[in-house]
Amino acid sequence: ADLMPIIEASGLDFKLGAMQTTVEGDEPAVMDVIMACHRKMKEVAPRVLTSITIDDRSDATNRLEGKVIDVEALLNREIAHE
Repeated sequence: ADLMPIIEASGLDFKLGAMQTTVEGDEPAVMDVIMACHRKMKEVAPRVLTSITIDDRSDATNRLEGKVIDVEALLNREIAHE
């Protein structure tokens, strides 16, 4: 919860999930947000593990919603999602 103001202030598209937060944007902006969150956590914890998965696709936009829409189209139905 302490990190949400950092993520929201970035202006980047994001989705809060049960076990992760997905952030979408250009590399420098996304990495700035990740490192700002990491540094914030270091203020309150003696040890911080930050795990990053990068999905780098230059020919696609709006993938936060697009991936869900693609799966729903393949299944021909809506599914529960974050």
